[in-house]
Amino acid sequence: MQRRTAILLLLGATSKTQSAQARKGERPPLAAPDDEFLEDLSRRAFRYFDEQADARTGLAFDRARTDGARVAGASETVASIAATGFGLTALAIGAQRGWMDRARAAARARATLRFFAEEAEHQHGWFYHFLAAAGGKRVWRCELSSIDTALLLAGVLTARQAFDDPEIARAARKIWERVDFGWMRNGDPLLLSHGWKPETGFLASRWNRYSELPILYLLGIASPAHPLPPAAWYAWQRPRFEFGGYTYVRGGGLFTHQYPQAWLDLRGLRDQPPSGVDYFANSATATRAHRAFCLDLARRFPKSYSGNVWGITASDSAKGYVGWGGPPADPAIDGTVVPCAPGGSLMFAAEICIPALRTMRERFGDRVYGRYGFCDAFNPTTGWIDTDAIGIDVGITLLSAENLRTGAVWRWFMQNPEMGRALKLAGFR
Repeated sequence: MQRRTAILLLLGATSKTQSAQARKGERPPLAAPDDEFLEDLSRRAFRYFDEQADARTGLAFDRARTDGARVAGASETVASIAATGFGLTALAIGAQRGWMDRARAAARARATLRFFAEEAEHQHGWFYHFLAAAGGKRVWRCELSSIDTALLLAGVLTARQAFDDPEIARAARKIWERVDFGWMRNGDPLLLSHGWKPETGFLASRWNRYSELPILYLLGIASPAHPLPPAAWYAWQRPRFEFGGYTYVRGGGLFTHQYPQAWLDLRGLRDQPPSGVDYFANSATATRAHRAFCLDLARRFPKSYSGNVWGITASDSAKGYVGWGGPPADPAIDGTVVPCAPGGSLMFAAEICIPALRTMRERFGDRVYGRYGFCDAFNPTTGWIDTDAIGIDVGITLLSAENLRTGAVWRWFMQNPEMGRALKLAGFR
């Protein structure tokens, strides 16, 4: 109890005004130094998608060196369809902000959508998780991924609205209408499978518990050709969790809160009882609880975590890629700090996320902050610093920063008429 009290005192009580603003998704104007910092961070993040994509297919590389070099070895030519969804959205942001000529950005988006509409391997509209960037062939015997296809599709639909381009609109519609959500249910009346492999068939795991799944299910309900029943929205579990005085519906790492709402604008909305969750406010609470969790970890890792240096979500580590997070405590945690944890939550809790990112840059400097913004992860306790940036982690930071600053990604995505219809069918009020 004493420890919890100390954490809450250190964090400071959130004012009633701040809480009301958070529930509505409202934010006071950013201070000029904060906006200047986010401008620099966002422009560097955009540079990743400008430079780290195949010129013909538009596929975004899964990862790259922080200095801009390609990753050597087996990963050198591997693209991620989720990173490509972030990349399509990045093109829209870059064009709006003048970081890329609008005609060039539209041409890039057009080529990417043309590739997925006409060439990319798929089954019933679902795409493989990892592809060879140059030709689009499946690599690593990976699965047709339902969630990664959803993140790609979010980028496709964002491009459809951000660029007034008939070819983009036609290709987007073809990609969108081809995704057969009924097939991915594999006999279940409501719940979707995680994916499918040609060698073994459908994966056993289903999307049955709160995670990054909201974007997948709402896209399914919105589908113009192969929709999910609206009841699918209420078929998955929403486990409640408490830490440090915060109570919220918990997924896995912070990315599970961030990825869906990088596109879905759920501010001020709540689904129907007995669920009745305000997902935007819930994610803001999860972010604050995670900061409290990192402060608690400071007892074990005093060199790594503090009030303004915090964040653990799925990332690289000295021992390879780890799907860690918390709370509760993950035994794998070793003092690694993951900048995209606060970076991806900028749109939820800017008042704690901006200071975290600025402090990381000020304290650790060019060792962790480079051509594409922050490296994927670093460990102040051991001195380890990642040499890579990962597309999805760079992407979530860029999209979250843009939503905080202008709401543009939310606006583009929600202009797709199917999405408003899906929210209504799912009972959001």
